[in-house]
Amino acid sequence: MTNRTFCMPLIGALALAASSVAAQEADAPSGTYVADNGHRYITFSYSHLGFSNPYLRWRDWTGELDWDADNPEQSSVSVTIDAASIDSGVERFDGHLKGETFFDVENHPEITFVSTGVEKTGDDTGVITGDLTIKGVTKPVALETTFNNAGYMERGDLHKIGFSAKTTVKRSDFGLGAYAPAVGDDVDIVIEVEFDKPVDGE
Repeated sequence: MTNRTFCMPLIGALALAASSVAAQEADAPSGTYVADNGHRYITFSYSHLGFSNPYLRWRDWTGELDWDADNPEQSSVSVTIDAASIDSGVERFDGHLKGETFFDVENHPEITFVSTGVEKTGDDTGVITGDLTIKGVTKPVALETTFNNAGYMERGDLHKIGFSAKTTVKRSDFGLGAYAPAVGDDVDIVIEVEFDKPVDGE
């Protein structure tokens, strides 16, 4: 994981596309949006002894987006991950990751990300900076984020905004450096998330 970074975790994911968003402002009004449980993913990968790059994910996490349609750079996002929901696809390995050597979920049950700033870098791209806390350690991270789409969903009667984000962090920065560098210290994180806001809540 580098200083630009990991979501946990994230989480979550904002994007700054003033021109793109302005055209869809009616479909993505300002307000509080929550992550759609059926369309939200945080995955990460790393080098395993140079032989492969496994992909893992967290199954259970929540996210809240405070969206400012008129000025996306004033938006904010927060994410809370259930650390024990880590899923490698191998039950025995999941148990190892939950233990004291790695995430120590008994003593640190949650991973959190809270944004501290948003910078627009293109018509539909931006960088979300924030504080990532894992295993009691908080570090600043930066998420390279893309605004995908915004629109009204008749099914469910809600407004929806979708983002993609990615970053790389050093796991050793968070007390997770066991077996490095044989097992890669750099961890690539990919986030795909849709945020929803019910029309009835307006």
